[in-house]
Amino acid sequence: MNMLDLPEELMHWSPEAEAGVIGGLLVAGAEAYDAVGDVLKSDSFAVGLFASAYAAIESQVLAGKTVDLVSVYEALRGVDEDAAQTLVELNRCTSAYVGMRVLRQHAEIVAEKAASRSLQRAAGEIKGIAADETMTVEDRIATAQTTLEKVSQPAAKSEPKCVDTFVTGFIDRLQDIADGKVQPGIPTQIPTLDHMLGGGLKGGKQIIVAARPSVGKSSLAQQLCLNVAQQGHAAAMFSMEMGCAELTDRTVANLGRIRLDAIGNGKLDEGEWGRVSEAIESMRALPLFFDEQPALSLGDIVSRARSLKRKHNLKLLAIDYLQLCSSGKASESRHHQIEEISRGLKALAKQLDISIVTLSQLNREVEKRTGGRPVLSDLKESGAIEEDADVVLMLWRHKVGQFANTIGCAVPKNRQGRVGEFALHFEGPHQRWTESTESLAPLTKQMGRTNSYTEEV
Repeated sequence: MNMLDLPEELMHWSPEAEAGVIGGLLVAGAEAYDAVGDVLKSDSFAVGLFASAYAAIESQVLAGKTVDLVSVYEALRGVDEDAAQTLVELNRCTSAYVGMRVLRQHAEIVAEKAASRSLQRAAGEIKGIAADETMTVEDRIATAQTTLEKVSQPAAKSEPKCVDTFVTGFIDRLQDIADGKVQPGIPTQIPTLDHMLGGGLKGGKQIIVAARPSVGKSSLAQQLCLNVAQQGHAAAMFSMEMGCAELTDRTVANLGRIRLDAIGNGKLDEGEWGRVSEAIESMRALPLFFDEQPALSLGDIVSRARSLKRKHNLKLLAIDYLQLCSSGKASESRHHQIEEISRGLKALAKQLDISIVTLSQLNREVEKRTGGRPVLSDLKESGAIEEDADVVLMLWRHKVGQFANTIGCAVPKNRQGRVGEFALHFEGPHQRWTESTESLAPLTKQMGRTNSYTEEV
């Protein structure tokens, strides 16, 4: 085997460092793995044999087995046609090992060279993306940014810490919250929901709002964005169903208590005309952003969200809705596409320290159920939606009135707080949502518990 017979894009490597790390693992086994395991993966190695050897060593260490030259050689038999040469190369690695003192340094060199190769490959991919005229310029930029971000993710360099090291920070944080110096979250202005969320919307969380069509989930998401923006925090709504003009109409109706249908046909009464100016002046001061591009991809969402975070310190992003997002992997099933988007949004919430409210459709089974009350299994197309969510809100029509509806809101999943249900008051003509005092007794009896804690960890 000629270790130097590498493709041109893999020439960023250090043969001495790679051999030294593999040698250290062969000689010191688990002790050496503990020193390098947090910065290396098998694909960190440029040489195929070393990558295979690292994977075999890692497997044996994690299984509690002994690591030595013979056991690793046996695990690698068949990987290389020249078994004798494989043994020779592994034996050379043990000679390259110079001790635990510099092993970590060698591992960091291997990791740095791997990152350099990844960057070089990404540059080639970006060049191809830039030349792909089947995509719009905006889509090419978003895809290129996503490609580059995959390279820029830092390897984990921390190690587990004793809980004692977190106690002081916990006490200080708790005291700051108790003294009112720090908000536990951004209030949604819906008291029961804020209570369940432990004070309001928090960074790093993905909240799923699910309902059948026309129940009002888009309007509720817009109300949450408006409530957050009115408190001075930047909020954005990416709507793949409605245009910015329609979102603006709804905002004016909400702020001015103006009939939405009157805005649509221009037949406002005298009082409503006066309130239009007041609503518009209120809107001008709001850090509220709308996006109307249809079929957003995960890359599009990431690019736009990062820009809003950098320019305006985005705190809340609402996406309307998950099943309308597009995927660049047309060959995959829709189930897997939705799974990838859902997990990408959860990762984005953590990276940017924002709350993401993702709207989702429910399947038709809920319509066959008496009362139309949804359950988690009604989430459409992918179980990953439920798995990735920190909080799930499920809406249904509880009572239809002439001017307003009572909407039931169940919270069947809440990782960091209470589960239960409460009623919402929805004024359709004004697109306004507030909490309702209406009883949801039938739902309480069906679920069998209210305001209990979820068992999920």
